[in-house]
Amino acid sequence: MIHHFSLAARDPQRVAGVLAEVIGGQVFDFSPFPGSRIVIADDGHGTAIEVYPLGLELAPGEGSDPVHSIDNPGPSDFTATHAALSVALDEAALLGIAHREGWRAVVCARTVAFRVVEFWLENRVMLEFLTPEMARDYLRAIAPDNFERARREA
Repeated sequence: MIHHFSLAARDPQRVAGVLAEVIGGQVFDFSPFPGSRIVIADDGHGTAIEVYPLGLELAPGEGSDPVHSIDNPGPSDFTATHAALSVALDEAALLGIAHREGWRAVVCARTVAFRVVEFWLENRVMLEFLTPEMARDYLRAIAPDNFERARREA
């Protein structure tokens, strides 16, 4: 169970608002890191997404000190980090939200027999959203025995 994750955005408020719409959550200021927002879903699992300003990076503390933030004045627009999230919305709703925001979204088949909606926040950070039907297929495909069989057959 992943309870929360973070990502960086040029416009944390806008991105957090869209994520709240998609996952059925609310947006709050996230005071540990200036300019950040947190989206908290009312799903009984504590699901949350922290949205930091682009350029804010997390660094380990010294000794027993906790994490702290540093400012990177030249961050890349892209990242290898992504997440897949099951959502209650259907494909049309997800594609409609992305279109309204001017962001790329496309339904894609993945190699192990499931589909996702690639949803590109600000056209730079990819989240994979799974509709209820897609989530069922994902859970079946990602079961270790099924995944290994598909990998061998590929």
